[in-house]
Amino acid sequence: MVISAEISPSSLAHCHDDNAKALQFIENMTRNTDTVQDKVLAEILAQNAHTEYLKRFQLNGATDRDTFKSKVPVVSYEDLKHDIQRIANGDRSPILCAHPISEFLTSSGTSAGERKLMPTIGKEMDRRQLLYSLLMPVMNQYMPGMDKGKSLLFLFIKAETKTPSGLVARPVLTSYYKSEQFRNRAYDPYNVYTSPDEAILCPDSFQSMYTQMLCGLIMRHDVLRVGAVFASGLLRAIRFLNLNWAQLAHDISTGTLNPKITDPAITDRMAQILKPDPELADFIAKECSGENWERIITRIWPNTKYLDVIVTGAMAQYIPTLNYYSGGLPLVCTMYASSECYFGLNLTPICDPSDVSYTIMPNMGYFEFMPHDDDASSTFTSTSTSTPLIDLADVELGKSYELVLTTYSGLCRYRVGDIIEVAGFHNSAPRFRFVKRKNVLLSIDSDKTDEAELQKAVESASVVLREFETSVVEYTSFADTKSIPGHYVIYFELLMKDSRDGRRPTCEALERCCLSMEESLNAVYRQGRVADHSIGPLEIRVVKSGTFEELMDYAISRGASINQYKVPRCVTFTPITELLDSRVDSVHFSPALPHWTPERRR
Repeated sequence: MVISAEISPSSLAHCHDDNAKALQFIENMTRNTDTVQDKVLAEILAQNAHTEYLKRFQLNGATDRDTFKSKVPVVSYEDLKHDIQRIANGDRSPILCAHPISEFLTSSGTSAGERKLMPTIGKEMDRRQLLYSLLMPVMNQYMPGMDKGKSLLFLFIKAETKTPSGLVARPVLTSYYKSEQFRNRAYDPYNVYTSPDEAILCPDSFQSMYTQMLCGLIMRHDVLRVGAVFASGLLRAIRFLNLNWAQLAHDISTGTLNPKITDPAITDRMAQILKPDPELADFIAKECSGENWERIITRIWPNTKYLDVIVTGAMAQYIPTLNYYSGGLPLVCTMYASSECYFGLNLTPICDPSDVSYTIMPNMGYFEFMPHDDDASSTFTSTSTSTPLIDLADVELGKSYELVLTTYSGLCRYRVGDIIEVAGFHNSAPRFRFVKRKNVLLSIDSDKTDEAELQKAVESASVVLREFETSVVEYTSFADTKSIPGHYVIYFELLMKDSRDGRRPTCEALERCCLSMEESLNAVYRQGRVADHSIGPLEIRVVKSGTFEELMDYAISRGASINQYKVPRCVTFTPITELLDSRVDSVHFSPALPHWTPERRR
């Protein structure tokens, strides 16, 4: 059998009509993992042999793994930032990739407060579409009949900008939803959405959400799965219904559209969909007007078979709330992807969220793995070629690794920052459990805040406190997901030089501390607060003097070394948060939205 690592569109053109072809493709790829990986690397190196980047390392046209590994260094974004900026500024020479860069995908990871720019080429869209085409054939093995109804998936585009060269820079899902592949997709009975494309592609988040919810309610008996990309997104949709059900019911009852919906494409499309239905309106009012929202998803969409959401990594914190709203429907995580590359899919989608694992498809890119140790990995030098990395087919069960990626778009031995653990194998392809993003402390939605960013935010709050001769003695944090949307909580223990009431920080000053911290956090966080409404106001809880000593005593009582103990900058263990909350003196929230405008690339 000849295994081709390149995409053959004709080979899967009728994949959605014949699930067997898609499943056989998966089997071919995973049975020949190492062979496919060898071909992928050879194709990438041959394609980009004359790029400026690869010429630096004197490969001299070599396309074999040994030469590649011995000469090309492992790098981080900072190592590539100068080259990427040259492309963004208009340099059209083949710097990283032989093919023209078609756009930049903005990573949710940040660099100096801005989204990272990931260069991509036009052919990558076909590669992503290929992976999407495999999802429902896999799902159909476990949940047959998904072609008999529709999907209520809350899908949104986000802000985009242009670089000086004129290339657009936008999140990967925005790129996909705006692509010809998505807008002109062939009819697929397994992927019929209740949401019209006009609503998905509307840049106004309120109009988009309102229209998608309205259509989902109108077609409620057709809905077989409900979801969003992230668990947090689905919970925002439920909260939106909680706040707007009366107007939605009015629209359904009268067959008229909320006057706040002004997008011409949406109003034209909804004129074809929206008809008076007083009976449905009464039903929605009855279900939504009460205090009890347990099982609201299955009450309104009674034929829902599962929730299609990502609940791995930071999203796991939303599982209890999703179970409450759905009555314990299966939570299905279908795909593992990032701005840099689409990696693979979940071949056993009906499983407990703690058992979710993804099989990396070896045709998507060339993958290497850096053995991960929380204590030792931080000492790795980005530009080193001496640290041996492990190939996809050679990883070991139960071990953790940091993912290192080489793509057709020109990233070579790039550290993605994902920590993953080998959970098993499908044929010769490993299945990975996502563990965490490297160095990320706090995350609510697509935001990622690390320890350095949090420290910088605390320092900005300290400036506000100086006028009261007060300083932050200690602090820690956690992501509070009990409210919708979730928000950051920061615990402060303060030291006041003069504790008289007249010199204590006022409530207004502590609110300014909250806002000051938000202003200093990265652009992804601020976009979530201002534009996406996916993050709530930051909260500071001031705790009593001596609280962090109690925290240390508790840790030591559980076996921590007094010599090695360090205050954790993020806490998730319930007894610790309960201890902190029992010592809270006052609570303060950010009084306004932080400043945010779409990033201008220079």
